[in-house]
Amino acid sequence: MIHMPETEVVQHIKEREPSPSPELHTRSSSPKGWFVGFVVLAIVGGVLGFGISSRLKGEAKLRTVVAQTSVPAVSTVLPKRAAPAQEIILPGNVQPFISSPIYARTDGYLKKWYFDIGAHVKAGQLLAVIDAPEIDQQLTQAKSTLATAQANLELAQITRDRYTGLFAKHAVSQQDRDNAIGTYNADKAIVDANQASVQHYAALVSFEKVYAPFDGVITARNTDIGDLINSGSSTAPKTDLFHMAQTDILRVYVNVPEEFSQGVQPVQTEADIVLAEFPGRRFPGKLVRTADAINMSTRTLLVEIDVPNPSGSLFTGSYAEVHLKIPSQNPTYIIPSNTLLFRTENLQVGVVRENKAVLKNVTPGRDFGNEIEIVAGLSDSDRVIVNPSDSLVSGQTVQVVEAKLPGDDPQ
Repeated sequence: MIHMPETEVVQHIKEREPSPSPELHTRSSSPKGWFVGFVVLAIVGGVLGFGISSRLKGEAKLRTVVAQTSVPAVSTVLPKRAAPAQEIILPGNVQPFISSPIYARTDGYLKKWYFDIGAHVKAGQLLAVIDAPEIDQQLTQAKSTLATAQANLELAQITRDRYTGLFAKHAVSQQDRDNAIGTYNADKAIVDANQASVQHYAALVSFEKVYAPFDGVITARNTDIGDLINSGSSTAPKTDLFHMAQTDILRVYVNVPEEFSQGVQPVQTEADIVLAEFPGRRFPGKLVRTADAINMSTRTLLVEIDVPNPSGSLFTGSYAEVHLKIPSQNPTYIIPSNTLLFRTENLQVGVVRENKAVLKNVTPGRDFGNEIEIVAGLSDSDRVIVNPSDSLVSGQTVQVVEAKLPGDDPQ
């Protein structure tokens, strides 16, 4: 093997390397190469610019979405004004226009009765007869005493007239004339007393017959033939012989809550009654009077409603539902129940004003389930927020999505 010096090896390698072509050197330094480089640089710059632009647009869009999502979207509803006259339903008791127990005014035994329960009688009709022989005898005795007193009075009158004539002729003294006049006056007083006694016993005898005091119906009979009757003025226990009721007009008494008391006006307030035994029917009535005072224990106003009952189809003592149409004293509004905010301060609703939420205190009225009456705190122009968030505060910016009216179907 032949070993060459190192210098010779290096030189040998250089001699074997190909020399650069003069044509290639000329091509790389030509304008065409510069153009290619510029295009490459432009493409790289475009890609970089597009990426940066896309990033900037994404950030701007993100900022917009964040800004939009930070403003809560709400839907609103306009309050609906309630009817000018509202109808309230209250319980009531049907009572007769006149209800009276019929007592005896004299002692004795019941001799006969003529009408039983359910009988319709007229004023002055005979209901029963009481047998009271003691009263009859006392009346006879009083009449006899009166007759004696009247005879004495006639004699005293004759004596008085005689002495008066003799005194005028100076035939008797003035003392004799005065005695005759005094005797006459005393006998006249006795006659008057005896006449009053006769009238007293005559009245007791007349009470032996019991008459109907008014047109009505017999609702109870608490005696029978042969019963011992105690007069109403005696201290012995007494029971009414009959109970009568006048039912051609019925009274219905109703306790109206205090909040509606100012709207209840006699004659002007319409009233109807409904009874369970007459489904689908209403009986018109008229509010005729009120107590003009609030009951402190119940905080209600007692009112009376008169209901005509010419056919007698309505029975006294029935339970009735009374429908009263009471005009509203102040405008009230109806809003959905899901607009309310239950806060510790008060019952509130949120309204939108110039894209700002404003919390308003409201006073509730009647609850209709899905809707509620507001008696104070709202106006016609308020746009009430539906389903408000519990975190809603006054002054918060909101975005109204859509406005709906009460009763619209949810989309």
